[in-house]
Amino acid sequence: MEWKFPTAEELAAALRAGEVTSAELTDEAITRIERNDKAINAICVPDFDRARAAARAADEARARGEDRPLLGIPVTVKESYNMAGLPTTWGMPLHRNYMPAEDAVQVSRLKAAGAVVLGKTNVPVGLQDVQSFNEIYGTTNNPWDHGRTSGGSSGGSAAALAAGFGALSIGSDLAGSLRTPAHFCGVYAHKPTLGLAASRGMVPPSASALPADVDLAVVGPMARTARDLALLLDVMAGPDPLTLGVALDLTLPPARHERLCDFRVLVLDEHPLIATGSAVRAGVDRVADALVDGGARVERHSSLLPDLTEAAMLYTQLLFSSSVARFPIEPYEELRTRAAGLRADGQSLDAARLRGMVFSHRDWIEANSRRELHRHGWRRLFAAFDAVVCPITPTPAFPHDHNPDPRERRLDIDGVEYPYFDQLVWAGLPTMPGLPATAIPAGRSPEGLPVGVQLIGPMFEDRTPLRLAELLEQKIGGFHPAVASPTPRPEVPAGHRPGGGLPATDVHARE
Repeated sequence: MEWKFPTAEELAAALRAGEVTSAELTDEAITRIERNDKAINAICVPDFDRARAAARAADEARARGEDRPLLGIPVTVKESYNMAGLPTTWGMPLHRNYMPAEDAVQVSRLKAAGAVVLGKTNVPVGLQDVQSFNEIYGTTNNPWDHGRTSGGSSGGSAAALAAGFGALSIGSDLAGSLRTPAHFCGVYAHKPTLGLAASRGMVPPSASALPADVDLAVVGPMARTARDLALLLDVMAGPDPLTLGVALDLTLPPARHERLCDFRVLVLDEHPLIATGSAVRAGVDRVADALVDGGARVERHSSLLPDLTEAAMLYTQLLFSSSVARFPIEPYEELRTRAAGLRADGQSLDAARLRGMVFSHRDWIEANSRRELHRHGWRRLFAAFDAVVCPITPTPAFPHDHNPDPRERRLDIDGVEYPYFDQLVWAGLPTMPGLPATAIPAGRSPEGLPVGVQLIGPMFEDRTPLRLAELLEQKIGGFHPAVASPTPRPEVPAGHRPGGGLPATDVHARE
């Protein structure tokens, strides 16, 4: 069997059948990383000695007759998760030597399921970017084109999967940080329903690993197939054993349908606040055509859809209100002065970002109340539809852009420039109400870059978009190995703090 790009499901079957050992799989994965990762830089913290020991232990456990969901399967973990014995820096030079004493709850769940952790994957500074680069570990390149970003903030995990460095990875998502890298690198990711998977230990360096609920943010699985996403979600899902887990057991409902022809799907490819690039629109159309061909009921418009402009404004305000909540008083007062200078009728996303940064508690309560109205609107929509298909970002992976002031960066959408952070509106569509969303490959751009779309499902019905992802994978295909350009990785200038110092950059600060 060719082990370079196996699924976790295939590896589990081969391990159970005795066709291969975990030690062999782990050695092969390590050899591949040592040979190929210099050009990609996905694995920022290797943990090969402990991985080999864990693989031997997995083989011994299997010889004793044990079997667990991920027993002996090599995986990676996003750098932002606490893992005892390894640094957790979030790419921040100040914390380059921080070493947590305990594993994050999701790392513990991986290990309890028998997974072999190869190491940690790269992130942007503070998880604050749609790219993954920092002074400590450098830049992660897109395996398809080394001159382009792998995405952020789970960019190292997506690149590792696309390069064949392990079968699974775990990441996090607040502003598309699971889905955008998956879209850019041609792999799968699932943003779970808000609160579905415990996130304790996925905290900034030196912060207390408490079982706190963080608004908008989730942790979730990444893989090379839809079925592997579901396998890993089963390991990750469930409340924190320190809080709701004391009293509650999780039972996710089954997918609404098993056949493509039974699904009712709303397809979106236009947003009132940003254009959709032709390559992404073609990906959405490719999925829509496959749905129609499979007999699904497909519609392009619905009066039940909550207002996209208001949804984007609410998401932006909620996101940025949390991002500056602990700013020192002086820069916060500067933001208040800038916000006071906004025109009353200013309705741009830039204005929404600035207003959100200086939200009072009263402002936040009002925005949260409007969010609840949107949540109820989505409940009504999902009485008529089973899933919504839409873009993740307006473009495929873009060239590396390390301008230290992200407000000066621009996103090129078919020759027209847009503010860099405006691209977050599609990712925010399911994030603001807390809905599950599965990122799937949907073909390639004319330049050969991966293009993905997201499948949004009803709250706590995560198995519905996951099943639809699996059916679409059977229909249009899924992951394909990358054929990368030889463009060299850019250097990060000495003393340059990527994305640093400006409140407008802090889009993933608590992800």
